[in-house]
Amino acid sequence: MTPSYHRLVILGTGPAGYTAAIYAARAGLNPLVFEGAQSGGQLTLTTEVENFPGFTTGIAGPTLMQEMREQALRFGANIRAETITSVDLTVLRPFELSTEQGAYQAEALIIATGASAKWLGLGKDLELSRSGGGVSACATCDGFFYRGKEIAVVGGGDTALEEALYLTKFASRVHLIHRRDAFRASKAMQGRVLAHEKIQLHWNKEIYRLQTVSSENAFGEKVEKLASLILKDTQHGRPSSLQVEGLFVAIGHQPNTGLFRGQLPMDEAGYLLVEQGSARTAVPGVFAAGDVADPIYRQAVTAAGSGCMAAMDAERWLVDPPGFSRARA
Repeated sequence: MTPSYHRLVILGTGPAGYTAAIYAARAGLNPLVFEGAQSGGQLTLTTEVENFPGFTTGIAGPTLMQEMREQALRFGANIRAETITSVDLTVLRPFELSTEQGAYQAEALIIATGASAKWLGLGKDLELSRSGGGVSACATCDGFFYRGKEIAVVGGGDTALEEALYLTKFASRVHLIHRRDAFRASKAMQGRVLAHEKIQLHWNKEIYRLQTVSSENAFGEKVEKLASLILKDTQHGRPSSLQVEGLFVAIGHQPNTGLFRGQLPMDEAGYLLVEQGSARTAVPGVFAAGDVADPIYRQAVTAAGSGCMAAMDAERWLVDPPGFSRARA
């Protein structure tokens, strides 16, 4: 089968991928965009987005991603509901890519495959995060909705402690649940958490089950809401119940970079490395945008900004690869 040739291919359709597609399409690059396994990225798991500029009363995550998708299509992006199964970046210009449906070639490639939150594996945690039922993996995104409520954070690293501290701005009490008797976080972060009057620690505990109640949302629809956590003591196995209205899972994120191992430089956690101040990776013509290269901020607005950078870098590189390299040297 003869591969389908394209000047620019974009992998991923979160805020970074769609923004890159919008800018690239407006520049006349006719980008081919692969949706991947989760069309719209992590924002499709968020019911309400209130911190994305331009929406004074907020916007539903899936709605925001659909608007971005339509905008990219309007300017001529070609979006396909396929998932890339293999990539060969060893032969420059064009790169070889394939899906279960076909083979493709790309002069330039933007990787915006994002990162996936690690869940507890209880089934209901992911389900409740998608339905707005009281489970989240992003305190910055959803903390505002828990003003005056008791909530829980699970985890023992810097991310968990940082989110617990952030959530004290809104919650009446934050229960920090850790399966061991010591944190992995930095000493400075631990000191702040241990001294905070709003944070209650639950050592040697893991979440065994989520208990929910049925209620009506604003549209009169029946929905499940988190009511309490069933905890299990990791030393003695004794169960206990903890009543909370929200649970923030902070046990880490996994960048979706498995396809690129051995082909692109990554940090220890698997995040792609880019040249500072750009979206450029170590392979000429390959650019990275969004959470796949961002272990720190992981926000929709920063992902969108890096998608813009990636598209502009790709456009300049396609016009004059040697000149682009000299300008960046």
